[in-house]
Amino acid sequence: MDRPLRVAVIGAGPAGIYAADHLIKANSDVTVDILDKLPTPYGLIRYGVAPDHPRIKEIINALFRVLDNPRIRFIGNVAYGVDIKPEELSRFYDATIIATGAEKDRALDIPGIDLQGSFGGADFASWFNGHPDVPRDWPLEAKEVAVIGAGNVAIDVARILAKTADELLVTEIPDNVYQALKRSPVTDVHLFSRRGPGQVKFTPQELRELDHSPNVEVIVHPEGIEFDEASLEAMRQTRHIKMCVDILQNWAVRDPRDRPRRLHLYFLQAPVEVLGEDGKVAGLRTETQELTGDGWVRGTGEFTDWPVQAVYRAVGYLSSALPDLPFDTSTGTIPHAAGRVLDLDGEHIPGMYVTGWIKRGPVGLIGHTKGDAGETVASLLEDVDKLQPAPVHDPAEVIGYFEQRGLPYTTWEGWQKLDAHEIALGEPQGRKRVKVVSRDEMTGICNTEG
Repeated sequence: MDRPLRVAVIGAGPAGIYAADHLIKANSDVTVDILDKLPTPYGLIRYGVAPDHPRIKEIINALFRVLDNPRIRFIGNVAYGVDIKPEELSRFYDATIIATGAEKDRALDIPGIDLQGSFGGADFASWFNGHPDVPRDWPLEAKEVAVIGAGNVAIDVARILAKTADELLVTEIPDNVYQALKRSPVTDVHLFSRRGPGQVKFTPQELRELDHSPNVEVIVHPEGIEFDEASLEAMRQTRHIKMCVDILQNWAVRDPRDRPRRLHLYFLQAPVEVLGEDGKVAGLRTETQELTGDGWVRGTGEFTDWPVQAVYRAVGYLSSALPDLPFDTSTGTIPHAAGRVLDLDGEHIPGMYVTGWIKRGPVGLIGHTKGDAGETVASLLEDVDKLQPAPVHDPAEVIGYFEQRGLPYTTWEGWQKLDAHEIALGEPQGRKRVKVVSRDEMTGICNTEG
């Protein structure tokens, strides 16, 4: 290509930002536009990580440095497939990297899962993080709540449900979230894991944080603290699993403390039915499992009914299909070969690439996301001489297109105004920030003069 490469990245979460970073480091001429349907960058770091995890949110500092590069341009409040379509992308960009991640809840196919009072953990996380596209209210009416899952999202959901609102007031939670949590009558949160403690997916840090609240007693029920050969091997091979098991075993034998709320952890309990009454959740039925020696479990035929009034499933995230792109519904991913998007015949769609969770599924940590982006960018750069050059290569033309359509897009400079505004809202209360929730209010602040 006889001119600088122009690349669009769809999605401003870690996957998209790391892809842009790889690109500008590998090619001194490339410029990148990162487009996102939200007015703000950072994706699930802003809207998926619990607000009482400031250390994890510090990842934003590294992402900020990438986005602050003059060869990278953030354009927010622009939805792929709605505000800009593949044919328009190919008009302005030589190549496109899809990095839209995963933000929906994976389904749990058991009877009663659609009853009133049954929720997805990802939806709940979006609510307590102030996502602009979810309702402002959340029905926190249950005294006893079940959380299904053994990963970090399940831990986050259980912890936020169990904590008192005043404990969270030092975080960046929006006021509507604080007010709703303050009214919550919850006394007991029950977290159920289908497998044993040797197969947990959460991290030691996440687990320890459950026990930091002075108002929540964490109770590990010893009946499910069992190990088979695969569990013991996992503990020998993986340090964080051994650390989690040690923590759980210590909690299982300690004396209970008198605290107003309780968070119960159960292992080897598989949900089989959400019980209902008058269309609402009235309980959860689980089947006791036994380890099979290879890291898996099987049912024992022993069932227990738990009198809960709400159920939260946190069994994984799921990506969404995108217009005019192939999608594997069984894996929730875009088919690809080393990041090159493949059509239904297995052929590379020219100029289209994919990275992040929509490429490999919602698994892995930030380190995996970086490596994933590196593979995709390497494929793109190998293909440079085969790419069809975009007919319009002036970066200003993209902005002109959005302005002609009257789209209230946001920019990197606009995000910095919103960032400063949220920080200023938090200062009088001794908080790091208070999030603005309304999309219109966010875009308005981003686009103020001066």
